[in-house]
Amino acid sequence: MAGRLFGVGLGPGDPELVTVKAARLIGAADVIAYHAARHGRSNARAIAESYLREGQIEEPLIYPVTTETTDHPGGYQGAIDEFYAESAERLAAHLDAGRDVVVLAEGDPFFYGSYMHMHKRLADRYEAVVVPGVTSVSAASAVLGRPLMERDETLTVLPGTLPPAELAARLAGTDSAAIMKLGRTFPGVRDALEQAGRLDDAWYVERATTDRERSGKVADIDPSTVPYFSLALLPSKAALTGTAAPTETPVSQDGRGEVTVVGLGPAGQEWLTPEAQAALAEADDVVGYGPYVDRVPDSPHRRKHPSDNRVEAERAAFALDLAKRGRRVAVVSSGDPGVFAMAAAVLEVSEDPQWKDVPVRVVPGLTAAQAVASRAGAPLGHDFCIMSLSDRLKPWEVIAGRLTAAASADLVIAIYNPASRSRKEQLVKARELLLEHRTPQTPVVVGRDVGGPEESILVTTLGELDPATVDMRCLLIVGSSQTRMTTRGDGSTQVYTPRHYPA
Repeated sequence: MAGRLFGVGLGPGDPELVTVKAARLIGAADVIAYHAARHGRSNARAIAESYLREGQIEEPLIYPVTTETTDHPGGYQGAIDEFYAESAERLAAHLDAGRDVVVLAEGDPFFYGSYMHMHKRLADRYEAVVVPGVTSVSAASAVLGRPLMERDETLTVLPGTLPPAELAARLAGTDSAAIMKLGRTFPGVRDALEQAGRLDDAWYVERATTDRERSGKVADIDPSTVPYFSLALLPSKAALTGTAAPTETPVSQDGRGEVTVVGLGPAGQEWLTPEAQAALAEADDVVGYGPYVDRVPDSPHRRKHPSDNRVEAERAAFALDLAKRGRRVAVVSSGDPGVFAMAAAVLEVSEDPQWKDVPVRVVPGLTAAQAVASRAGAPLGHDFCIMSLSDRLKPWEVIAGRLTAAASADLVIAIYNPASRSRKEQLVKARELLLEHRTPQTPVVVGRDVGGPEESILVTTLGELDPATVDMRCLLIVGSSQTRMTTRGDGSTQVYTPRHYPA
């Protein structure tokens, strides 16, 4: 009875990442085969060594060439093809003798692995079982602490041996990528990343999960130090916002800190822009109102500084002071930081001469008004304005005057901060003012916790609006004279404001 052939994946290098099944098969096999260069050392055997037992037959499959030239009449490919054919027959002799053969494979046997050449030559003659292993791509992603892809993102795995122009074209057309087979191809890979405009996003990992592991930005790696067992990675831009790679980097390239005011969007990560994700990933500190800071994932490389919602100036000063000392600080706001949020507070406080040299930039976010409008249809399809009903920072007389002006101008009005536990009368008064200029049939959209677990959208009218049902988690959109409500075939109601206006 013939023996069985096993292609066993060992994972990227750490012996503890060998699967339970792989360890069992290695220990039970009659013959252990592994590929090695002419020096005789085998990474695969070194990974599996603790799982071997006495009395097993070892079959080192020594490559006749690796990257050097050869005098074989068929050239490099001829020499390699002949080697694979001879190796397969050596293993076939054991299988014919009834011995089970395990061929060790680093990573996964079918992922750029040498085992596949044995499989192609033997699987049609003998029972063959392939045991998958953790790939180097998965290991590199874990080492960096950067996910590969999320939701509908596309991951492309590419060999570094492709011409740089072809590599660049493929890199430009994918979300995430892993580029294998570096070593002597590294300069071309780096050029391809630069051509594709992706160099700044690219990470390098060498000998992942081993005691010789090294990682860093591709742009910072000396090409002369790159071995074959390394790869370049373009991680997901969407996943795990704010996760930073475990490498020692200076606070900033020029030694200066900065403040970046970041809009987180109205709710979850899916509302976050790639630019905002990048700003969070680069931050040494995150400063903001507690619930907003909580939306940024924890990282051992980043400090969080939550505070109360009523200390905007103090929060801005704290962030600017951190940056003055060389820290990269992200000040976070829900929605867009320039709409009733921290951007204005940071810029106002930064006028103090002590912080005049601290760079401040603003990264926009999706606003709550846009989020609510999208859920209802397109109520902001024509001219509109945005107002806050909070009279904490401006007197009610100003709010009333602006509401009257907006209503008389027939603008759609998005209303932030419509009510709170201590502010109940403002919305009642605002509704009365609006009814002086709008009919009771004017459409009103009430959005609560849009994007969050308690999201709800209510489409009502100005006449039917009940201020008692509205709180601080709501945003209102009051239509103009042209805003319409329409019932769809499924019974749902959508609201939109036409882009044209009557002459």
